[in-house]
Amino acid sequence: MLLRRFDDAQQFYARAEPFLLAHEAEHNLPLGICSTLIQSPGYFEEPPYLALVEQADQVVVVALRTPPHNLVLSLIPAAALADEALALIARDLAPDPEMLPGVLGPAALSQAFAETWQSLTGRTFHLSLRERIYQLTAVQPVTGVPGAMRRATEADHDLLVRWIGAFNTEAKGTDDHAEAERWVARLFTSPLREVYLWEDGKVVSLACYGGPTPHGMRIGPVYTPPEQRGKGYASACVAALSQMLLDGGRRFCFLFTDLANPTSNHIYQVIGYQPVCDVAVYQFSS
Repeated sequence: MLLRRFDDAQQFYARAEPFLLAHEAEHNLPLGICSTLIQSPGYFEEPPYLALVEQADQVVVVALRTPPHNLVLSLIPAAALADEALALIARDLAPDPEMLPGVLGPAALSQAFAETWQSLTGRTFHLSLRERIYQLTAVQPVTGVPGAMRRATEADHDLLVRWIGAFNTEAKGTDDHAEAERWVARLFTSPLREVYLWEDGKVVSLACYGGPTPHGMRIGPVYTPPEQRGKGYASACVAALSQMLLDGGRRFCFLFTDLANPTSNHIYQVIGYQPVCDVAVYQFSS
């Protein structure tokens, strides 16, 4: 088994693409990251970590990271290969352990990597988030919700910063106004991400898309302020945005949900999203 590192995103993607596309929904996040690295190379401020493990010239696992974010792992086709493949990645990253805040991947593999990382570096870990990947191929229309969807513009800058910041606080436990500012600033310079707003007299919800895959697009984040929840606005906005993407030629839409939030898991299934697999995020101690 051999680990290969890449400095060039196009060369990395050329080698990883067939493996990732065999399970496009499960791999929508690494596929989307690769799209961004290739089509908007200035989107990320630091060079990415791009690696894959091969056995007999076959890809076993893909691993990538865009600092300061977590390591992202792909599926591994056979459980018997997991321990050695994950150990190769962990040993490759171990010389600078403080740089790796956590790992995101298929639930069992993410935990296995965290355990391997602890044994190599002594850094403990905890489960910070359990998510489910969903895929949609046809929208179930949402009716009876007043309002309409429109594309966000730079005139919405202040609202977007407030709401993306609130989303990060609620979903990720972070309170970083500067990060929300950077996210919104990048929004208007990248062709790969857009935000749409649902208006009912005023703006009441938002839904974003980004991270294109060869045949799909990832929806998220989705945010409705607490005082506007329970009125169907998020359902209507996500349904309309998903339909727009399908009408534009995408075969699939993908999204991640927090398994601790039964409401979001329910409403997306009503729209037509079907569960694909579970992923887990483990954070490492400093």
